[in-house]
Amino acid sequence: MPADPMAPMMMSSALPALVEPAALPAMLVPARTALLLIDIQRDFVAPDGALGQAGIDMAPLEAPLQRIEALLAAARAAGVLPVFVRVVTRADTDSAALRLMTQRKGEDLANIAICRAGTPGVEFYRVQPQAGELQVEKRLYSGFSGTDLEQQLRQRGIDTLLVCGYTTECCVDSTVRDAFERDFHVFIAADACAAYAADLHHASLCALGLSCALLVDSAAVLQAWT
Repeated sequence: MPADPMAPMMMSSALPALVEPAALPAMLVPARTALLLIDIQRDFVAPDGALGQAGIDMAPLEAPLQRIEALLAAARAAGVLPVFVRVVTRADTDSAALRLMTQRKGEDLANIAICRAGTPGVEFYRVQPQAGELQVEKRLYSGFSGTDLEQQLRQRGIDTLLVCGYTTECCVDSTVRDAFERDFHVFIAADACAAYAADLHHASLCALGLSCALLVDSAAVLQAWT
């Protein structure tokens, strides 16, 4: 009986190989690249935000956040466009599908009242846009769904995206998949993303690295941009 050609992929749980640092300068050309910072907001990341107050440990997000800060500084110095993507929710625009799914799971609808417009929790945390840098407001997960992000990038000649932020299995994942479907060249700063559970972070990187994006180390990006 012939061996199953899919067996090695099904059995492997190792991350795809990171792009070699020497190859990155030709791939992440500043004039054609944007740094997408996903949902780096107080409710998601800060100890005094909604999730921190709910008892979720924010400590695993600190090291990735420091790398995000370093990537942002390097991007600005190199002429890479920073794009600040955040979710802004409102009671009158909450997703009907999300509300119903939450109810069917037996959860409190108050759980979706996060990053509400006009509250401190919606604000960016430890990173702030500067004049001329893009800000994108979304209602749910993907930075492309219901926004003009693709148009804004195309107008600036951007065809390559380096994605970082939170959380790996949710808004990072959705944005990366949508970007790839729109024919962008997508890279993920694997150590500048995080989930609230390490296994979700790892599994998401495995899936995205298999089908949608190339994984890179933030230190190698800093080297490429300096």
